[in-house]
Formats: sequence, structure tokens, C-alpha cells
Amino acid sequence: MNYRLLVSLLFLLYLKVTTAQLVKERSLDIAVGLGLSAPYDDVDVTGTGFYLQGEYVLTLASWIELRPYAGVIFAKTRFRDDEPAGPRFRSDSNGALLGGKVRITAPIPWVAPFVEGGIGASIGSFETFAPATDLQASGLIYHIPFSLGLALGPDNNVDIAFTYYFHPTVRQFAGAAAFGLSIPLQ
Repeated sequence: MNYRLLVSLLFLLYLKVTTAQLVKERSLDIAVGLGLSAPYDDVDVTGTGFYLQGEYVLTLASWIELRPYAGVIFAKTRFRDDEPAGPRFRSDSNGALLGGKVRITAPIPWVAPFVEGGIGASIGSFETFAPATDLQASGLIYHIPFSLGLALGPDNNVDIAFTYYFHPTVRQFAGAAAFGLSIPLQ
């Protein structure tokens, strides 16, 4: 399918959903946390850094939400001086994250577990160097977001989550252990 047609259809669907009576509530969710990056390969290599994301939350029901998002991740592999000689494996992610997710929540007051999934694009620089992988990408690549977490509080407006962005193009995932707050919009 032509990418322009797909983007146009998704945009029209987004406009329809945001103007329809389907949306019960709107809010803004801001999340910040420890950014991580690791290769798909089974090797002890992890990049660390910073993660920040904002989501425009469209609540359709107490258990399902649409979440267009924009964020950044900066994760770099750190090396120690006392490491043995040899190849220095790395997993670095430096870029912006854009896309859309769907959140399914168990509608329980105070502690509500949730799972999220979707599709998005990353714009930036990504590098994976591991025993079976040596890939670099700059520019625009796609990613698949996935999150597990808990929405806390009487209105479930505080999030604690493990959120991941799988980048098949460079065989790595970037993610975060994140803390978020939801701000209701009028």
C-alpha cells in the first residue's frame, strides 16, 4: 500500500475520532525516565540515557484509549577504562519518536494495570554493534512501541511503566523505565 495513502487514511481517521462523540475525555500525559537501548542479540550491551515523551490521550471508554505521542530518547553505551581489549559492542539511540498507540487498561481505581501497542517513526541516529549485528541508520525509520505498566491514584492519573520501542531496521530496542502524569484538558 502506498505510504501517502496510508498516512492520509490514518489522518482522516484521527480527525473523525477526535470530533466524534466517541471521545469521553481528553488529557495530556507527560512521561520522563531512564532511557535504555539494547540489541536484539543476546549480549551484555546496554546504552543508557534520558527519555521524555508527551501523549495526547483520547479516552474512548474506561478501559481503552488512543494515544498519539511525540518524544525523545538519548541513550549511549558507556565504556570503562578497565575493559579488556577487543571489539567494543554498542547500542546507541538518539532521536525523536512519533506515532500512535492504543492503551488497554483494567479499569480498577488506585492500581490499574495496562498494556500498550502501536506503530510509529523514529527520526535520528541509531547504531547497533554486537557479535552478530553491525547496523547503523540515520534519518527516518519505523518502530513498534510496546508498554506494560500501572496507572495509579484514585483517577489513575499517575503512570509507572516499562515502555519499549522496537527498531527492526537496526535490530535494537530503545525504551525506558518511566514515570508519568496525566493532566486533564477541558
